[in-house]
Amino acid sequence: MKELLSYLTGHLKRVDKVLPVICFLITAFDIFLVNSMYQTDFVNQRLVKTQFIAAILGICASIVISFFDYKFITKLWYIYTPIAVILQLLLWSPLGVHRGDDLAWIQIGGKNGITIQPSEILKFVFIITLALHITKLGDKLNSLPRLLLLCAHGFFPVAIITLQGDIGSAIVFVFIFIVMLFMAGISWKYIAAAAAAVPPLIYVAWNFILNDDHRNRILILFDEELQQEEIRGTYFQQNQGQIALGSGQLTGLGFDRDNLSVTFIPEVGNDMIFTYIGMTMGFVGCVAVVIALAALCLKLLSNASGAGDPLGRLICVGVFALILFHCVINIGVALSVLPVVGIPLPFISTGGTSMIMMHAYIGLVLSVSSHKEKAKHMFYEE
Repeated sequence: MKELLSYLTGHLKRVDKVLPVICFLITAFDIFLVNSMYQTDFVNQRLVKTQFIAAILGICASIVISFFDYKFITKLWYIYTPIAVILQLLLWSPLGVHRGDDLAWIQIGGKNGITIQPSEILKFVFIITLALHITKLGDKLNSLPRLLLLCAHGFFPVAIITLQGDIGSAIVFVFIFIVMLFMAGISWKYIAAAAAAVPPLIYVAWNFILNDDHRNRILILFDEELQQEEIRGTYFQQNQGQIALGSGQLTGLGFDRDNLSVTFIPEVGNDMIFTYIGMTMGFVGCVAVVIALAALCLKLLSNASGAGDPLGRLICVGVFALILFHCVINIGVALSVLPVVGIPLPFISTGGTSMIMMHAYIGLVLSVSSHKEKAKHMFYEE
């Protein structure tokens, strides 16, 4: 018992204090926001309960993960990686649920049961395994055969998720891969070759991967006439979001249902939650949220720079890349400067799997910050 207390005290001294405080404050704001959405009839009560339970589970997961040495966690990749892949493949089973064009959720327990988004779990595993793979390569990273194997590592989840129609999540994996590879020190000759390959890849994606709906989501951003044609179709979600954002002006309309200008915003709790913030809290509320998320991203970068080894640094960079990309894409969609791709705003959008896994990522980063030096740990001895 004395040894346990000694370890807990030591862990609390070593662990980053600022990062979990930022995450907790954003999560508390999210619970307030989702509850206000229920009070104003934008979402149902079950969604509020799900979000609250997911937040509690996520915080607990973050705390538990932070106690484990990240080097020990990475060594167990062969246990949790197959589980994550199997969950993703289960989407092609009768458990898989379509929402629009995406096959991205597993339904457990019938209509009144729970849904799980396996890609959120696979992102967690991907960051760990890619960081481990890159670290194992060391100074042989720029050897072409080894780099091709690394590219195969990155291509595998992207291919599966693209075939399942979840283009948004597939792009997230690509961005994580690129950022982690860049931070690992990939040669500029490969970067130049990749840049040269972008135009033909865009051509192939546009003509052979994206369907008519996906292409329409992009074209509609630049064509006002098409926007008017699709005001009740493809552009409906973003048009309603624009009305909501504009109505909030500087300080917002508040949380009185009778004052709110928009009666319906598709996916208001998830993809378009930033528009609800703008409507109720105005420009001031939107800026405050952006500042909080920017502070979170900067803290993740700070943790990456202070990591004790390349493995820890790459894990922190991977988490940073994921959260930054989610923020940019979600807010860009809400502002109608990017096409709708269905990516949640970290710690704020509704979604139990997303909330739990976001906190799990933070737990990984906290593990890196608290296990910099070699020591005898509770769950792992170096």
